[in-house]
Amino acid sequence: MLFWILVAILTAAVAAVLLLPLLRRPAAAADDASHDVEVYRDQLEELERDEATGLIGAHEAELARAEVARRLIAASKAEAKGRASPAERRNRLAQAFVIVVLPAIGLCLYIATGRPDLPAQPLAERLANPGNDISILIARAETHLARNPDDGAGWDLLAPIYYRSGRMEDAANAFAQAIRILGPNTERLDGHAETLIALANGIVTTEARKQLEQSLALKADNARAKFYLALALEQEGRKPEARAAFEALAKEAPAGAPWLPLVNQHIAGLADGPGGEGGETAGQLGNPTAGDVAAAEDLSAGDRQQMIAGMVEGLAAKLEENPDNFEGWMRIIRSYVVLDQRPKAQAALQAALKTFPADSENGKQLLALARDLSISAEGSGQ
Repeated sequence: MLFWILVAILTAAVAAVLLLPLLRRPAAAADDASHDVEVYRDQLEELERDEATGLIGAHEAELARAEVARRLIAASKAEAKGRASPAERRNRLAQAFVIVVLPAIGLCLYIATGRPDLPAQPLAERLANPGNDISILIARAETHLARNPDDGAGWDLLAPIYYRSGRMEDAANAFAQAIRILGPNTERLDGHAETLIALANGIVTTEARKQLEQSLALKADNARAKFYLALALEQEGRKPEARAAFEALAKEAPAGAPWLPLVNQHIAGLADGPGGEGGETAGQLGNPTAGDVAAAEDLSAGDRQQMIAGMVEGLAAKLEENPDNFEGWMRIIRSYVVLDQRPKAQAALQAALKTFPADSENGKQLLALARDLSISAEGSGQ
């Protein structure tokens, strides 16, 4: 009941605000004819006084009254016509619309699309029952962790959610907290390393390598860690070692592994060894060089972000010239998310799917990446 009382009060307030300008009649329309009527009535009264005092004769007074009466009748007709003018009628229609039609339309729309039967649900209740709303789930977890900073399970749960939402700095902190409290395992170490790599725009930094090596020590057949360690060798310019690492990973891969095409692409790019065509592929496709890796580790967070933005622009230009670079598309989509440029990430995804259709192996990997990063594939045919 209280809800409907509030709705009625708000509707009346809005109607009053809209009616105020309509209730003000134009000064010119209100004054012209009515002023003439008042003047002629005053003239009739003045003639009566003059005739009573003898200033004017009875005959002259009668003629003057007839003339003034004629003018008074004409002015009265003009006043009545002015009150019923088209502008006045439109004004009255507008008032009726505001008072009757507008509230009726709003009420019908609310009854059709609203849920007046639902009880009020303050923020605290929404946080207690978030349903499938990921933003409320994150807010609820953050509130809990602010009160219980040593809850390792909470950090462990929140870290991959941050990563999929593109909040890489928060993800790196959450993974670090989970490792500190619960201890290292392959999932936490790999997730932390992958987040650090994403923050560095695909560069396998020294800290990320330490995490990966520790993960590999815990699980010798960890393909995820092996891939990034092989990528680190490639970025350092150690092409033969990188190719050997990728080939070993491809031999160990189970049949139909979704990441196998990416490994084979690296092997093909390293096929001619250093100095050859394959050795130049990384630089041509926008991969960071060994110099880039060293430079990035010495930069502040702000300078590193500027460096990342510059590398992304260079990679985007190279992808326009060579759209067949699948690895480049994967990297630039992730980089745009790191830079919080999700519209560009979505545009890059759609451009990549033109070269690698969604039903191809590479296309499926692109769509899987989009799902992981919460990027919409709308407009891509999915």
